[in-house]
This record gives sequence, structure tokens and C-alpha cells, in this order.
Amino acid sequence: MKRLCLALLLPAANLLADTRDQALKLSDVVISANRQVQARNDSSAANTVFTRADIDRLQPTSVTDLLSRVPGVQVAPTGGRGSLPGIFIRGTKAAQSLVLVDGQRIANTTTGDSGLQYLNVDQVERVEVLRGSRSVIYGSDAIGGVIQIFTRRNAEQGLQPRMKLGFGSNQTWERSLGLSGGDEHTRFNLGVSLDETAGINSSHASFPSDGDHDAYRNQSISLNLSHSFSDELEVGFNLLDNRGKSEYDNSYGRYDGVTGQSLGQKPYTDYTVSSASGYVDAKLNDNWQSRLELGHSENRDTKRDTLSDDYSAFNTYRDSVNWQNDLNLDEQNSLIVGGDWYEDRFHGSTTFTENSRWNRAAFVQHRFHSQWFSTELGLRRDQNQQFGGQNSWSGTLTVPVNPDNDLLLSYSEGFRAPTFNDLYYPDTQYSNPNLQPETSKSYELQWRSQLTDSTRLEASLYRTDLSDAIILDAGKPQNVASARINGIEAALKQEVFGWQGNLGLSLIDPRDRDSGHTLARRARRTVNLDLDRQFDQLGLGASWQAISSSYDDEANRNRLGGYALLGLRSSWALNREVSLSLKVDNVLDKSYARAKYSYLGESQNYREEGRVWMVGVTWTPEI
Repeated sequence: MKRLCLALLLPAANLLADTRDQALKLSDVVISANRQVQARNDSSAANTVFTRADIDRLQPTSVTDLLSRVPGVQVAPTGGRGSLPGIFIRGTKAAQSLVLVDGQRIANTTTGDSGLQYLNVDQVERVEVLRGSRSVIYGSDAIGGVIQIFTRRNAEQGLQPRMKLGFGSNQTWERSLGLSGGDEHTRFNLGVSLDETAGINSSHASFPSDGDHDAYRNQSISLNLSHSFSDELEVGFNLLDNRGKSEYDNSYGRYDGVTGQSLGQKPYTDYTVSSASGYVDAKLNDNWQSRLELGHSENRDTKRDTLSDDYSAFNTYRDSVNWQNDLNLDEQNSLIVGGDWYEDRFHGSTTFTENSRWNRAAFVQHRFHSQWFSTELGLRRDQNQQFGGQNSWSGTLTVPVNPDNDLLLSYSEGFRAPTFNDLYYPDTQYSNPNLQPETSKSYELQWRSQLTDSTRLEASLYRTDLSDAIILDAGKPQNVASARINGIEAALKQEVFGWQGNLGLSLIDPRDRDSGHTLARRARRTVNLDLDRQFDQLGLGASWQAISSSYDDEANRNRLGGYALLGLRSSWALNREVSLSLKVDNVLDKSYARAKYSYLGESQNYREEGRVWMVGVTWTPEI
């Protein structure tokens, strides 16, 4: 019955808002898997979806805080707010997973990091996480999975203002304003926010100048505008810009060249992560939907030092074009045909041997659906300026055992092109122009079950084989590593006595096949539990996360201990316009570490925040 209701709802959503604004409010659909609106249960990708309602209920501090709740995803920051995080999807490293904002790649092409720590969660409408390779649809970087962030949207008529103010531990302030509106043809959303915190001292042992707290400041703006000329034609524009300052500790320090005496250092980063795109969405006939997107993204990183003239800039820019056509051939067969082009450019204080490269691709995916089984077969051909041609294949067989249980068996290939630092850094001691792309082969068995009306279980058993993995050999990147990642993950939704529970479990065995060592910063066992209940105007919730031990290095010499964290939250709607919120993270004030650094040859833990609290008020006046 639930599937029937959703099937009836999706066409209505497409009719009311071809820009997908209506679909972005729904928890039972996914867009990222095939770049089209489809029911979550019809997608071949293991996926997790957070809507704006989920974000408001969970009260996450950041996008990375939200991602840590996803089964199979681990987050390893290097300190407090604004610190560089490691994002590991199914045991793959951050650069092996693709991050999108409104369909646009935002990764820094010099390092492969996406700057997720700089994205303000208040400007986010929806987050979708795909676990497993999606290289047929997206090409390079989508080995471990895909994270897509959709900025705030409006799907209703009339003006809807909003204001939020929050204050918490470590002199943290959160401020945001927003206004959305529209009519039956035009919709818009404009939001601005400013977050500031005095932060914490991220390093235990370091130079005296690093003994201060590492402050963080984030200014962000988002804008979405769309206009429907008819039921068949819509155009739109999306913008997200995050910029600010993030202080950090440098355990390597700065020395006098003559005496060798430590001179101290207080480094910080001026950053910008931005994305802009425009699109035309057209229904050419009853069976042909076509969407053309043009995008531009920037990831700018300038490092300075308060105590010296030290300076470095690594700024990357990307222009892109995507054209996708969704074809319904008949009642059982559908086709996705499209092409991608993007060009990456680098400008900075270091002169690289090459400062740009392009990639163009064509892809096709066929889907067959019947009462007895469904199939999905895809092929992509990438042509890269540096590496030439690269083919990616994928296939999925779905068998509905009964109306409430589905089994999915899938195979997918992936690849990742090396970064500009890997290939073009001017000092050949730290670069290698002969590198080849990393490649992967993944196998997966999924079980999706609606056990009861209030119980939903999704489980996956998977294996990923990585070849030509890039590691640093005495500082020089080399294609010498291979890895095997075996894993089991499960997500259970259960309602008990009015409490809505979401349980996530992940067991992985991520190994370097040459040495037999566990891959760095990957815990073998993770458990996440969220419990929430609404009592009229009062909402109560709790989160519990348990992470097993791991190693900070590939040689498995520096151990990171396991830990468990408890968080509590509540909300209270004073009336239809004003609501209050309160949350306390790390209630038991646990001391733990998710990454290490080296100081004078000794391995030290990065500090994490202890018990922290945040109170807030949200005002949504009616006009």
C-alpha cells in the first residue's frame, strides 16, 4: 500500500514542481542515485536520506555531524569545529567518494578534500548518501559512494520568513536569516548565516604558541530561484557560498635558521567553498525528459600565520556541463542517456607543471522492470586529458521475494583520477606524473524488508577490491597498494511506544592486501542509535554512538582507542511562530580521539570537544 501511495505521489510532485522542490521534502524518494526522482526502494543504491525535518529534529552541529549517523560512514576530524575531517564511506578514504552540492562537484582538485567542514548546515535542505560505487552515473571519485547536499528550497506559495539565534559552549554563536516565497510559477529561497566559536585547543603537546584555542568563523549565503514557463519547461539557478577563517595548530612549528630556536606559529586558513549552477528542465514529450545543467564551483584555501609572513594559496576552480535524458521506452523499459564535461583549473602561490585538465564522458543505463524481477545495466566512457579513456560498468538484479521483501545483487566498477598535487606539484620528490587512476570492483547483496507497519530493515553485505591505490612512499605518491574491504551494514527503523528509533550498524574488515594491515582510521565496528518522540509541543531525543578502536597509521603502530558518546536534545514549540531548542553533546564528558599528529617524533592525540551545549530560538512569523 505504501509503495502505491508513493507511486501516485511522485507524478504529482513532478507536475507541481519540475525543479524537484516538492520531492526534496519527501523522505521516501532519492534523487542522487540516477540524477532523477525515484522511490528509495526502487533505487539500486544503498542510500540514506536526511530531509530538513530530520535536520531540525536531530540538531546536528555540522554536515559532518549528520554524516556520522549513516551506517558505513565514519568521520575522523582533527579537532573542533572547522578542523579537517576524514570521511570514510565503506572503508574508502575521503578522496575516493564524490561530494556534490546541487549536482556540482566541490572537491579541491589539489588535495581531493571537499571542505565539508565549511558547509553551514542551516543552509541545507536535504542530504543524500549513496554507499557503493556510482561511477557509471558520476565518473571519477565515486568509488566509495556519493554525498549530495541540496540547499534550502521553497515548495509552497506565499512569503515565509525565518530567523534563528543560538548560543552555546566555547563562546559559540549561530545566527541565520531566511526568506522564501513564490507563486504557482516562480519560487525562491534566500538564506544568510554567521557562525562563530572560540573553539578548543586541538593539540595536547605542541609549541607554546599553539596553546591557544582554535577559533572558527563561517559566513554563508544560499539562493535558489526557479520559474516554470509551463508544465513542460522550467529554468532555475542555485547558489551556495561559504567563507571564513579557521585557526589550527601546526605541530611542526617554525625555527630560526641560524640558532634552530623555535619561533612559534599561529596559523590559520582563509577559506571559500562555493557552488553555482543553472539548469533547464524540459519534458519534450510524454516519454522524454531532458535536463541541461551548467555549473561553476570554487575551493579556495589561503594559509597565513599571525606571527610571521608565511603565506600559501591553493585555489581550484571547476566549470561543468551535464546533459541527461530520461526515456520511458515502454511500461517495462526505461533508459538514461547523457554526457558530462568539466574542466579543473589551479591558481596559487606554487607554480604547478600543469594547471588545468578536462574530462568528458558519455553514459547510458537501461532499466527493465517486471512483476518477477528487475535489472539495471550501465556503461560509462570517460575521456580524460591526462589518462585517456576509462570504461566503467555496473549491473543490478532485483528480485521481489514478496510485496514486503526485496533482494538485490549488484556489481559495479569505479575509478579515481589522481589529484593535481599527486601529478603536477613542481617538486618531483612529492609528485609523480606517471601515476595511473585508482580502480575498484565492488560486489553487493542487499536485503530490504518492511517487516511490519512500524519496522523497516535495510541490510547489505559487500566487498570492494581496490587496485593501483595511491600511497606516499617516502613522500612520493606511487601506485603500489591494493586493498580489500569486506563489510556488513544494516539500518533499522522501529517505532516503540511512540518513540521512533533509528539504529545503524556497520562491521568492516578494511585491509591492505600487501601488508595485511588494517587501513588507517577505519574502525571495524560502529553503532549509531537515535531515539525521538513528540509530546504535543515538546520534542525529546537522544543519540548514542559507539566506535571501536582503529589505527592512525598504515603500519598499525599508533592505536586509537574506542569510545562511546551520548547526546540529548529537546525542542519546545511555544506557539505557531516561536520554538526553542536545547541539546547537550558528549553528556558524559568522555575524552577520546579520532586522529593523531606528530610532535617532536612522538604520536599525540588530537583533542575533541568534551561536554558541550547549545540553546536556540527559531522564529517563523506568519505573513
